[in-house]
Amino acid sequence: MTDITVQRGSRRGIWGWMLFDWAAQPFFTVVTTFIFGPYFVSRLTSDPALGQAIWGYGLAAAGFVIAILSPVLGSIADQTGPRKPWIGFFAVVQIGALTALWFAAPGSNLWLVVLAFSLASVAAEFSTVFNDSMMPRLVPKDEIGHVSNTAWGLGYLGGMIALIFVVALLAGSPETGKTIVGATPLFGLDPKLGEDARATGPLSALWYFVFILPMFFFTPDAAKGMPVAPAVREGLAELKTTLSEVRRRAGIFRFLIARMIYQDGVNALLSLGGAFAAAMFGWSITEIGVYGIILNVVAILGCWVAARLDSALGSKMIVVISLVMLAVATVGIVSTGPGFTLLGLIQLPTADTGGLFGTAAEKAYILYGLLVGLAFGPVQASSRSYMARSVTPEESGRYFGIYALAGRATSFAAPFLVATVTALSGSPRLGMAMIILFLGAGLWILAGTPYPADRFRDYPPP
Repeated sequence: MTDITVQRGSRRGIWGWMLFDWAAQPFFTVVTTFIFGPYFVSRLTSDPALGQAIWGYGLAAAGFVIAILSPVLGSIADQTGPRKPWIGFFAVVQIGALTALWFAAPGSNLWLVVLAFSLASVAAEFSTVFNDSMMPRLVPKDEIGHVSNTAWGLGYLGGMIALIFVVALLAGSPETGKTIVGATPLFGLDPKLGEDARATGPLSALWYFVFILPMFFFTPDAAKGMPVAPAVREGLAELKTTLSEVRRRAGIFRFLIARMIYQDGVNALLSLGGAFAAAMFGWSITEIGVYGIILNVVAILGCWVAARLDSALGSKMIVVISLVMLAVATVGIVSTGPGFTLLGLIQLPTADTGGLFGTAAEKAYILYGLLVGLAFGPVQASSRSYMARSVTPEESGRYFGIYALAGRATSFAAPFLVATVTALSGSPRLGMAMIILFLGAGLWILAGTPYPADRFRDYPPP
């Protein structure tokens, strides 16, 4: 692989690129994981198991579309050159779909709600493909890990600020009508109608629109290439070549297989973990929001530490450590319930002391959640830098398309398995336990992968 010297981009350009994560993260934090997702599972249906199953199938459907089209779009982008027009197009789709979530009132058609959410998820992931592929042109390879983790940390900071805003000023108690700080919800939102949760869609849309603007204004883009029509033909042909080529670049192939599997587990844990806790403990939007704030504070710390360790230890070691932490945390989460943890090996008091997280089981759940918070940023940011260090800037679009494929090719599998096991067994806990299989298998394959991934062309594939 030819090593291309990359001039460091301007400070404004790099910050504009990093602010994309700041702009995008509230969708994942506020809508997917901590506010709207739990609202969908616990309040749009009277059966939490059914809600978790439908939500899981929605995630699976979005993952399938992302898996099929991400590498195609990445290859086409390499031919057309600029990434910003693609990001702009999918931003319009995402903003429209998020705004539609306002209409997800109790009694709404669950499948239409999931359709709007899935469309927003697809647009968000496609935008990420194009944004990620800009990184190898902005900074030299020895700085990629630092910039990637810093951007991810900025994302969690943005998500945390949006989450604090929702919990403190929008999310009222259905009983008292007041927020956690004793205020009346802004804009006259009625928590009994779920308007506090539903407002997270338009809020995330507005946040995304405002904070992607610096990337459009200041971050340099690739030079203009072919017109769209011939670029589609060339991109599809190049994709076919790339899929054949990646089999011969066996180290990259092995890394992509590992990521395909462990990212399934990570995605499922992030998407379903908050809803699982809300259903198990009966948490309100306020409680799940505070839990999310705690995780995001820890996530910022995790990304800050990983940004400094990535260059010293290497991206691979950061990913391995993070996966071990996530697997341990998931075991703890699924083995905890009212009055016990670790499947009953440790009995816990059942008394509720009142206030937030009043039982011992809830406190244990939060401790396991801290491990998730520390690890879920670095595992994704250092995976991104692992890939960026393994390809040239000229091939970054098509290979980050394949990278997105690896992150989504079977991304329907973990939510589908969680949803199906939950539906068949009637046990959300047993369904969530399936995530451990994905984290463990991906870790096992990654352990035997070279670093950088293209270090040895003849490295044996898995």
